[in-house]
Amino acid sequence: MAETETTTSNVSDDRGRRKERIGEVISNKMTKTIIVRVERRFPHPRYKKVVTGYSKFYAHDEKSEAKLGDRVRIQETRPLSKTKNWRLVEVVERNTEPGRVAV
Repeated sequence: MAETETTTSNVSDDRGRRKERIGEVISNKMTKTIIVRVERRFPHPRYKKVVTGYSKFYAHDEKSEAKLGDRVRIQETRPLSKTKNWRLVEVVERNTEPGRVAV
């Protein structure tokens, strides 16, 4: 008799992954919430020049550890409010210059 082996597809591997982004904190004025600006570089569809695009993400910062200008890693999570779908994973690099934040 020939042995038949059932293989499961890798659908479960893809489902467990959450998106992660690295960006700069541009606001921490709200309680337990930071706004992170993420930079994205891509070639223009027609002119092929490299264009820099930015996106703002609202992220949950439970311990209020991220400060203005810090580079942080955020991860996708369940909706926490109307606009907040990300959470702070770690502060990658602290801001050393007190007044430097590019908005």
